[in-house]
Amino acid sequence: MIDIKQLNKLYYSIGEVAEMFNVNASLIRFWEKEFSLIQPKKSKKGNRLFTVKDIENFNKIYHLVKHNGYTLEGAKKALKEKSEAPEIQRSIDKEAIILKLETIKSRLNDLKN
Repeated sequence: MIDIKQLNKLYYSIGEVAEMFNVNASLIRFWEKEFSLIQPKKSKKGNRLFTVKDIENFNKIYHLVKHNGYTLEGAKKALKEKSEAPEIQRSIDKEAIILKLETIKSRLNDLKN
């Protein structure tokens, strides 16, 4: 789970995004073609430059496909349906909160020892 609030750069390379999600760059290129939500800018050399918004959208897709078991078509449909969008965001928010709490717990344990 990616904490979007911790992203501080204007643009991220495809390698950086792939590393964030622990996937191959080819998956990011594939999903870029499949989902119109992901629209990275391209440098003069043709390298993809992902914004925080692109990463946020990729995070939603990743969550639907990898965690909830949606097919690509199902994920496309879920993202288009406005009624499900709040449910998706709540689920993502829950995971982000859990991740933050686990980080805090780990830091407290380190201070304790």
